[in-house]
Order: sequence, then C-alpha cells, then structure tokens
Amino acid sequence: MAGWGPFDLTGKSAIVTGGAMGIGFGIVRLLTEAGANVLIGDVDERGLGAIREKLIGPGKVATMRADVTQADTGDRLVDRCVEAFGGLDILVNNAGIFPIVPMLQTSPELFDRVYAVNLKGLAFVTKAAAARMVAQGHGGKIVNIASIDALRPSMVGLAAYDASKGGVLMLTKNLALEFAPHGIQVNAIAPGGVTTEGTVKLMAGMGFTPEQQEQMTKASVARIPLGRMGIPDDIAKVALFLASSGSDYMTGDIVVVDGGMLLT
Repeated sequence: MAGWGPFDLTGKSAIVTGGAMGIGFGIVRLLTEAGANVLIGDVDERGLGAIREKLIGPGKVATMRADVTQADTGDRLVDRCVEAFGGLDILVNNAGIFPIVPMLQTSPELFDRVYAVNLKGLAFVTKAAAARMVAQGHGGKIVNIASIDALRPSMVGLAAYDASKGGVLMLTKNLALEFAPHGIQVNAIAPGGVTTEGTVKLMAGMGFTPEQQEQMTKASVARIPLGRMGIPDDIAKVALFLASSGSDYMTGDIVVVDGGMLLT
C-alpha cells in the first residue's frame, strides 16, 4: 500500500450504501483497493451476492441487505460494521433513486418515496454513523453523493429528485457545523452525467430504444466540455479523496465532478 500515500485507508472501516452497482460499486472497489474494510448495504440482494468476486483489493468486504427508508437501517448498518470490522471510520451515503416524472404527473406517494430514499434515509443513516464516531472519539469522514441538480436543474421530470439533492447539499453543510467539534468531516460530491447500469435500465424501462438512448447520450455529451459522459471511477476517485487524510482540512464542501457541464 506504499503507493497510496495520504489516500491509504489501511485499517479503516467504511459503510457504503447503494454499493452493489454503479457509482456505489465504483466507490467500494476503490476504497477496498486503498485498504479499507467495507460494509456494503443495498436493497439488491442478487447484486450483493455476486459482489465479492468482482473485488481484488486487500480490504475485506461484508454485505447486508439495507433499505435506507426503514427507521432502524442506520443502526443495523453500524452494528454490522462494528461486528465485522471493529469500528466505523467512513460513511458514504450513495443510495438514491431518480425517477423521471414531470411534476404535473407526480403523485404524493412518488414524491415521498424520493425524499425517503434520497434525503431522509441519508439523514438517519448519517445520524447512526455519527453517533458511533462520536462514541469512538477519533473523528470520521462522511461523504454524501448529491448531484449537479442540487445546483441547477438538468432536465424536466426531476423536480422531486432535484429538491431532494438540494436538501442533501444543505444537510451536508449543517451537519458539518454540528459534527466538526467531534472531528467528523462531512462533505458532498455533485456528479454530473454518469453512465451506469441503473441509468441504462431506467431508460429502457421508460421505453427508449437503444437508438434513442444513444441519441440522448450524444445530446448530453454535446453539453460537456470534456467531451464524454462520466464513469463510476470518476466519482470514486473523489470519494476516496474525501474519505482519506487528503481532505483533512475540508468540511461542509461540495465537489462538482461533471466534466464541466455546469459551465455550459
């Protein structure tokens, strides 16, 4: 692990929610490569069952089915992490949903579901993790996955999602103030367009043909100065930085990782 320098996470223990695929899996992969032991929480039991064979890092991995909308999920994740690895140093709140539905067609139930996963679930998993970090007495790192939609709407149909991710940004800042005296840093990442299994399935589920999906991707890329869509590893590298000693003098910040999209 000598090559990891300030990003070496050997001996650290982490929880990553929504870690079975996409951005979450990219984060798990990089954290374990940097030496961290990681508990992956996800609602996708099939994805959890196949995850170990995809990882090659020295860090250990444990899995747990976890629905962040359930009130006791945060406590259960923390207890499982402590049981498996002896403590908790890092939390990455990645679990999230992004149904594309115009507001005029959005039901109260759908709106509540988006908030329950993206904001309330994140808040109370964070509460449980921070309580453990405070009790341990040696600080910790909390990384929230927000979105560039927390800063500017990207398209029609994401009103509930955008509002929830705006809430993640403000929650990050407020909790950074509250937890700073305990040595706990809270930061957020705002990804732009990232191609994952989830985005492909979402487009297919909405009835878009592969040709239409390709056209939509080309339209998105045309708005990105760096000329490509993001990949999970682009976000994972920043998550590793925020989870490591490299970010020791940062808290309450949001790091935009969008290939320059917000510039346009």
